[in-house]
Amino acid sequence: MTACVFGLLAVVLGAFGAHGLQKLVEAKSVASFETGVRYQMYHAFLLFVLGLLPNISQQVKRTVFYLVVAGVVLFSFSIYLLAINTLVDFDFKVVAFITPIGGALLIAAWGILGYRIYTTK
Repeated sequence: MTACVFGLLAVVLGAFGAHGLQKLVEAKSVASFETGVRYQMYHAFLLFVLGLLPNISQQVKRTVFYLVVAGVVLFSFSIYLLAINTLVDFDFKVVAFITPIGGALLIAAWGILGYRIYTTK
């Protein structure tokens, strides 16, 4: 279900970035926004695949799931907020430190999953 929500939001936000946001912010902000959308969609697909992997334990799947969800929220959603920074009164740059934390969580999810696939017979 989370994969569906992330995928749906990625399509909606991608359309907004392509058709609405470009009229409101600079091109580099739109490009940044699109990066957030792209990573969100990649990880929606990862969650689909994760659910289908037969030889991975539920504990590992749960760990990877939570890392991906937290990573997408911190990484992609912080990028969305930073991209629209000029449109709002709040300066989202004060929370920009969470973007790399989200990225680290996504890296950890891939690393754990890859290790478990490699070591599972």
